[in-house]
Amino acid sequence: MAASEREGGCACGAVRYRIEGDPIFVNNCHCRQCQQQTGSTSVVNAFFESDRITLLSGELTEHVVTAGSGGPHIICRCSECGTALWSHYPRLGRLGAGLRVGTLDDCRDIRPDAAVWVAERMPWVALPEGIPHFDAYYDFRELLAPDKIARMDALVERRKAGEG
Repeated sequence: MAASEREGGCACGAVRYRIEGDPIFVNNCHCRQCQQQTGSTSVVNAFFESDRITLLSGELTEHVVTAGSGGPHIICRCSECGTALWSHYPRLGRLGAGLRVGTLDDCRDIRPDAAVWVAERMPWVALPEGIPHFDAYYDFRELLAPDKIARMDALVERRKAGEG
């Protein structure tokens, strides 16, 4: 495995995947929907181009819920144990994937670029120092490096052109 690759999987071990490169951005979302969908305080998603994810083993099921925008949010889960591995959100469709950071074998060096929807966080959840936080969402252009902005722009343009 190359240095720019990581692997991860589900709780039961049936699903294994490989991801190439670094994420475009990483969000720690505290919205009420993420709380309900995870049964926890929040979710940490690393956003990648979907073609950077390779399913190595196992089978996925897809579960569609309504995103905050009203569009389809597709959660990809292990068909055996139900672990949520990544999601496709309406803005990028299947071109982009929000990979659940906790499913990586080693996630120690992945740190959120931002904490979002903190206005909806559970009242006892403390926000970490040094990570920007926003009551709702933010303009990614204000936080990301130019190369990551270019990757995001490319996905948005492909989506506008009818892909994904």
